[in-house]
Amino acid sequence: MHETTRREFLHAMGALALVPLARTEPDLILYNGNFWTVNAKAPQAQAVAISGGRFIAIGSNEDVLNLAAGRSRKIDLGQKTVLPGFIDAHTHPASAGRLHLRQVDCDLRSVAAIQAGLRERAGKTPPNQWVLGFKYDDTKTSDGRRLTVHDLDAAVPDHPVLVTHRGGHEAFANSLALKLAKIDEKTPDPTGGQFEHDPAGHLTGRINERAIEAFEKVIPSTETRDDYREGVKLIAKMMTKTGITSVGDALGSPEDLQAYQDARDAGDLPMRVYCFIYHTYIDRMIAAGIRTGFGDEWVRVGGMKQVADGAIAGRTARLSQPYIGHPNDYGTFSATEDELYENGRKAHKAGWQLGTHANGDVAIERVLSVYERINREMPRKDPRFRIEHCTVINDSIVRRMQALNAIPTPFSTYVYYHGEKMQYYGEERVQHMFALRTFLDAGLRPTQASDYPPGEFPPMMALQSEVTRTDMNGHLWGANQRVSLEEAIRIGTMNGAYASYEENLKGSIEPGKLADLVVLGRDPFKEDPSYLVTTPVERTMTGGKWVYEL
Repeated sequence: MHETTRREFLHAMGALALVPLARTEPDLILYNGNFWTVNAKAPQAQAVAISGGRFIAIGSNEDVLNLAAGRSRKIDLGQKTVLPGFIDAHTHPASAGRLHLRQVDCDLRSVAAIQAGLRERAGKTPPNQWVLGFKYDDTKTSDGRRLTVHDLDAAVPDHPVLVTHRGGHEAFANSLALKLAKIDEKTPDPTGGQFEHDPAGHLTGRINERAIEAFEKVIPSTETRDDYREGVKLIAKMMTKTGITSVGDALGSPEDLQAYQDARDAGDLPMRVYCFIYHTYIDRMIAAGIRTGFGDEWVRVGGMKQVADGAIAGRTARLSQPYIGHPNDYGTFSATEDELYENGRKAHKAGWQLGTHANGDVAIERVLSVYERINREMPRKDPRFRIEHCTVINDSIVRRMQALNAIPTPFSTYVYYHGEKMQYYGEERVQHMFALRTFLDAGLRPTQASDYPPGEFPPMMALQSEVTRTDMNGHLWGANQRVSLEEAIRIGTMNGAYASYEENLKGSIEPGKLADLVVLGRDPFKEDPSYLVTTPVERTMTGGKWVYEL
């Protein structure tokens, strides 16, 4: 890893001396730090001055400390490394917060442990009420197989049970849940979904993609407005603890938007939100005259979200070549091209940014065809089309993305955290997955994106995953897609800001921008990259206020 020499540091400081220092009285001065600003004109600094929640000066200790007035607070950082606050451009904070509040966390290591967790919850649940689980991942269990209807019936025979896979695109039901949803062995699969059967024609309990909607219709919603707010409060606390100061909620609803506002009003929103709105709600939003960008620096309406195919974690992404070991399995589409086009055209015409989930190469090509058609028919300045995940790519996809200047939001922590799933894609295909090196070399601006709950969200895990391309067991997957640490930090900061039209507001440490930053316990540029995930986050600041302190 590159270590800054004294000559290089002094050269950087010489550039910093040219940064104009504002005359405004600072509220706070942070000095004696090792600031990596992600600003090419002044890449490093020793100190910053903050006023009104924004940086007003960046420079040497001497220059910035000279700005101090009688009421300026001063904090000696003791040479700690400081980075801009991280931006998780694609995650699911509001819904994840509610899941943590109300459902069984099935991120466990055996079917027996999951059964025990569900059984315990059932014992506390009134008769006939649903028992729900989330974050189940078959590849993380010792059993080496998926849950079955028999597993769930044995654990909880007298309550309806639905356990959602971590990938978010499949779920597992017991017999009572299937009965309540009116699903039997003769029920036809819906468009874009599947009720899985075993070779004998019996339901396995596994439900894929849009088939899950049958259960969503019969599960009563008991969540209150306070639950929504409390969910946001909980997840925001979890995320800021890791250095995240901004998020893109990739599948929001009007109720989620309200929850963010409620949390903010209650003083419980320590991170900024760019909230995508799922396409099923878009007519309501358009009728109200709302479009992308509505809001302020804390809560802002993002783009319109659609879903083109399945999941990487659940192995349902729509591919051009079959999954390894499953010669007839190419994954699934979640929407037709016509559906994506009609929804996208309507939103684009009304001034909305478009973000479409597409993991497999075939799905990505479908989304690009939709974007190209919309762009031809209704050209608009700087639409910043986004491809959410954009996982399995090829050269043609990259060229088409370049022509549109489309933004990819690939999974940041998957190589490290979900390495065991890479076997289903194969060594050759993994060289074209989460393709940061390819995107950067093509002049595109990929973001950091956890997709939590499907992926883990700690930014330091993302940096390690992107820089090393090794999983938790040290297995190397797609070394050709490695990026440098400096590039990975930019991906997780400035590129995230660009993806939400906020590059002039945040993403770097420079005068006039929002004072969002993270203080690390060790200098990542002096770390063995294989230990980046262990780098402690000591403090997180959003808008000039500490929102987390170790």
